[in-house]
Amino acid sequence: MKYDNLKLALEKYRDLVIEESKNNLSRAKKKNSGGLYDKIKGTSVRVSKNSLEFNIEMPFYGTFVDKGVSGTITKYNTPYKYTNKKPPALIDWVTKKRFQFQDKKGRFLSYKSTAFAVREGIYKYGIKPSLFFTKPFEKYFKNIPQEITDAFGLDVSNFMSFLIKQNFRTND
Repeated sequence: MKYDNLKLALEKYRDLVIEESKNNLSRAKKKNSGGLYDKIKGTSVRVSKNSLEFNIEMPFYGTFVDKGVSGTITKYNTPYKYTNKKPPALIDWVTKKRFQFQDKKGRFLSYKSTAFAVREGIYKYGIKPSLFFTKPFEKYFKNIPQEITDAFGLDVSNFMSFLIKQNFRTND
């Protein structure tokens, strides 16, 4: 039996979640270099005898951007927190953005010093949860059971029609 309608329903769900996740990143001004935005991708839907499967992939740090990370001073409702290990210094990001702090005399700090200051800020104040992925996933997940049921019903109906046509052909 082919599950074409079921695959289409799941692909639609996957694509809506990805599209809205990317829009949320843009709206929240978390697109920055585009690394996370460009790397959110969905795998093709696989239908096997007893299961349906697809994945939405993103870099590992996407989870921290989505769920947030509590700092040592500022706490968020998230499973992640900084305790004694600090985040990596963001020298590449600071350099690419050409972002530099100034000292009290107005002189620009080096990229390395700026990156370490940013790291300290993240360590203390954390990363506020954006829920860029969680919100669309949950939003569309609520509607998917009915769409899957309808699509599966169409596939079964098409299969039954095919069987009936085949059966009448062989009996002629």
